[in-house]
Amino acid sequence: MPYELPFLRVGLAGFSLEQQETLGRMLQHASPGGLTWEFAKFGEADALWLNGGRTQVLSNTTLRVASGMPAGRSIQINLPDVDRPLAFARPLPRNLQPELSFDIDDAASVGAVLGRLEGWLRPLIAQFCLASQVLEQESALGSGLYHVTSASGTLIAVVDLRGDAAVMPTAAPMDFENAMWTTRSRDIVPPEHFVRCSLSQLMWQYALRTARDVLPRRYRTEMVYFRRPPRLAQRLLRDSHLLLLRELAMAPGTFTELQQRTGLVGVQLAHDLAALYLVGAVTSNQKRASQASLRRAEGWDSSLHSHQPSQPSLQGRDSRLPPQPNDRTAPAPLNLE
Repeated sequence: MPYELPFLRVGLAGFSLEQQETLGRMLQHASPGGLTWEFAKFGEADALWLNGGRTQVLSNTTLRVASGMPAGRSIQINLPDVDRPLAFARPLPRNLQPELSFDIDDAASVGAVLGRLEGWLRPLIAQFCLASQVLEQESALGSGLYHVTSASGTLIAVVDLRGDAAVMPTAAPMDFENAMWTTRSRDIVPPEHFVRCSLSQLMWQYALRTARDVLPRRYRTEMVYFRRPPRLAQRLLRDSHLLLLRELAMAPGTFTELQQRTGLVGVQLAHDLAALYLVGAVTSNQKRASQASLRRAEGWDSSLHSHQPSQPSLQGRDSRLPPQPNDRTAPAPLNLE
């Protein structure tokens, strides 16, 4: 089965519009691994690129990056809080010797940095490829525990479709092509060096990085219901996800109605709904809907909410709740209604 590659995202600070356009053109062809890179907000980026010429070292742990745009605002970065790789465009400020730097006008230099970043992000890429396979295999898999082995016979992942997943951090995308899924006993423990995450986290990261439209057709024609808060850390949810969850917690709605109520339209709404669907937060089956939300909906007046998006908010967001029995809406994205 062919493997799918993720979109990877880079956040920029201190670059002029012209420099951003230059980098944007390079990103289209510079990836050594054939991956697609795109610009994103800092909080959604997999790596951060800072313009060294506009960076000031305030202390051993603090940087300030001046905006490269007219009337833009500078940003201050506390290095111990940064949980993703940093790269700096030369020239570099005094007293700063970063591990990664590049020349903004040199495509080979940009490509070399992307190669290093893709090496560091291999666990994330492997998790994406595994999630893609889970989605492709859903009609054939049950709710058991599986060993996933490459065509060469190497164990590359262990997946418990009732709980979590573990993937070999050095697995390459091609290792997932024609991979074999074999049922194993639940007392099997994944190798210690495998990267582990919940199935919700695995499918969420996939949903945010795929170019595929994975929202089932019925979610565009039938009523959509709030089911439960997603079992994820709140920081992983964007404002648009929280907005959708709030609206659906107040009352169910069709795709068209949700566009009117949230201001999210077309592709964006489909993409956000797909992410929530893959982690079991929404459903098109009224029997699986939150009973509390259905009771609220009985007295809900849609005329008071049309074209008035609510402020993102969600009560009871604990993402680490244990799986509920007989839970057959994703995750485990199997037997999906």
